[in-house]
Amino acid sequence: MNRSLLGIASLCLGSFVFSLQDAIIKSVSGEYAVTLALSIRCLVAFPILLAMVRYEAGLSRLMSRHISTFVLRGILLLVAYTSYFMALAAMPMAEAIALYFTVPIIVTLLSWPLLGEPVGLRSWLAVGAGFIGIVIILQPGSAVFEPAALLSLVSATTYALSMLIARRIGSSEPASVMAYYQNAVYLLFAVLAAASFHQIGVERLGHPSLDFLVRPWTFPDANDALLMGACGVIAAVGAWLLTNAYRLAPASLVSIFEYSGVIWVPLWGFLFFSEIPRLTTAIGMLVIIGAGLYAARIARRS
Repeated sequence: MNRSLLGIASLCLGSFVFSLQDAIIKSVSGEYAVTLALSIRCLVAFPILLAMVRYEAGLSRLMSRHISTFVLRGILLLVAYTSYFMALAAMPMAEAIALYFTVPIIVTLLSWPLLGEPVGLRSWLAVGAGFIGIVIILQPGSAVFEPAALLSLVSATTYALSMLIARRIGSSEPASVMAYYQNAVYLLFAVLAAASFHQIGVERLGHPSLDFLVRPWTFPDANDALLMGACGVIAAVGAWLLTNAYRLAPASLVSIFEYSGVIWVPLWGFLFFSEIPRLTTAIGMLVIIGAGLYAARIARRS
């Protein structure tokens, strides 16, 4: 199997794995803090990631000359996943993932300044079509507009940037090493953020997304602890799969397969939370996916 096919397979499997995490995070978002969920996830993921590093490249590869780049990428992914998790606390899963599907469009748009890949007029048209899809879903100015939707767009942008960085250094750095540093940044932030909120006495801000961020830590029951711990396994395996995808194949090719999540996330939303997507969400999602497919096709031909 060639590198491109392996990259596509890695991304599709990674999208499925992470979709399970989305359902778990949403299920605990009403009672626990996102910083607690991240901390438990990271602690469980650490030994798994260390084993992956040792198997793939050897522990000595952790002392890389690209540590600063790893940290930058970890910060971008921290913003991406935290903002996405915060959006899940206030939005149906289908809407959150629909806006997140702007990732391939953003990847194509940013490929020129970061990777030197050209972006022509047709690519700009695809970006414009994607923006129309966003407006259809957001419905700004209407009674159904949810400000938390903007968090999904923040998530998509920072995630796209992180994947382009992975593509830029991926030819020389193992996926497991990048995933290890990503996990370390997550844990450091989660602990510092939780301590800061506790120190200044912030416990509630009146919105589900913000409350999920600042809520004090409480000791989870056995079932919830197991669920959050399962996120550690998911995070370790999923981060390696997604990072590996962008190492093995061009960003403009594999990013299109981010859309495989359209199968799983709305399904979990329906099965576990009885969520039925609005018609405008479905229409906007189709427009965004169409624009992303077109943008990816143009990028591959360039």
